[in-house]
Amino acid sequence: MASNEIPEFDDVGTAVREGRPLRTARGYRIQYAQGDANFRSLTLADPVPLGRQILAAAGVDPRAGYSLFAVLPTGDFEDVRPEEPFDLRARGAERFIAFLTDRDFKLTLNDHQLAWGKPTVSGAVLYTLGKVGPHEAVFLEVRGGTNRLVEPTELVDLTAPGIERFVTGPKPVRTYEIIVNSRSETVPAAHVTFEQVVQLAFPGPHGPNIVFAMTYRHAESKPHAGELGPGGSVEVKHKGTIFNVTKTDKS
Repeated sequence: MASNEIPEFDDVGTAVREGRPLRTARGYRIQYAQGDANFRSLTLADPVPLGRQILAAAGVDPRAGYSLFAVLPTGDFEDVRPEEPFDLRARGAERFIAFLTDRDFKLTLNDHQLAWGKPTVSGAVLYTLGKVGPHEAVFLEVRGGTNRLVEPTELVDLTAPGIERFVTGPKPVRTYEIIVNSRSETVPAAHVTFEQVVQLAFPGPHGPNIVFAMTYRHAESKPHAGELGPGGSVEVKHKGTIFNVTKTDKS
């Protein structure tokens, strides 16, 4: 590209991460989502678009009653009104979310205020908006109690009085309690092998003539009950999967 040639587009997110201003270009790329956190790329011709121009670029009718929010670099949500210009060069926002709704539900995530256009928000959305790392998790603040872990697969109700407050923190180390031959045992993961259970039932080395038989019930995986043989495994529940192990000496 010649030095005086105007580039096809500049990416707002790239400019933010590189700590530089937007370049003069024929188009400006942003990230857009509608009613969720599944962002896709949009290219705008104007670095200072109106709210309705962003919606139109997304292929939706701005007159249909959409609410549009910019996700600022701080993580806060800012309302973008249809006839309000939004300067991409000055604000550094690369992500926008629209909702077809006449009501916004307020919540906070790490003390940043968000507005959500649905009465429930999924854990997956919170993990995406909070840019949660692999060793972190989202928690719902419980006043006067212990903060509750929010799983990515769950839905959180936003209709209760007050504003739900979410924070991120280190992912808790989860253990699973199983019952082996009527004794309570703890394992570090939901995936439990035949050999693990044998060691819990009969610790230590075993001679070549020792044979083990094993049954289980109340498992998370399907079938929920059955027999388990060498090399096999099951997914256990957080608490209450039961194993019975017998030992036979065939010598």
